[in-house]
Amino acid sequence: MNLTFTRRAFAARLTSALSALGVTAVALPGRAVAQSAAAEDANAIRKLNSEGKPGSEKDVIMPVVIHNGLIYVSGQGAHDSRDPKEWTIESHTSMVMDKVKKHVEIGGGSMDTVLQANVFLVKIEHWDGMHKVFATYFPHGGPARTTVAVAALPGDSLVEINCIAAVAHR
Repeated sequence: MNLTFTRRAFAARLTSALSALGVTAVALPGRAVAQSAAAEDANAIRKLNSEGKPGSEKDVIMPVVIHNGLIYVSGQGAHDSRDPKEWTIESHTSMVMDKVKKHVEIGGGSMDTVLQANVFLVKIEHWDGMHKVFATYFPHGGPARTTVAVAALPGDSLVEINCIAAVAHR
């Protein structure tokens, strides 16, 4: 019989004995609380503003919501301050995709982790121009995508895009 004891062996035997008695949580409350907090954090809903800071209860729409390993980015529009005669679908799509990229990264993802996107166009004729710019943001293949034409968009944007991405890192 081997009678050498190490702290590790002692801790393992004690943990097994306590676990068998059902008193692990009582004997090791710090560990149980830490495990419970970790489980809560994984299921927590985090709502972030455009700077990546927690939103306030006054915010009606949050640009980034993170839950269960997914990042939800609200609809992003161009809101172009230039003369409307200077607007193009390409410039608006670039503005919008830059915002989408920023928000996905705030949430802990990357453009490679974007799973699904919804694109809203003021004119369906803008599809080709939007698609050419959109594709440049996904050199490793794009997400599932739906594109529809709508009557109008807030801020007179020519395009609005929202998406869902996976968290890549925390």
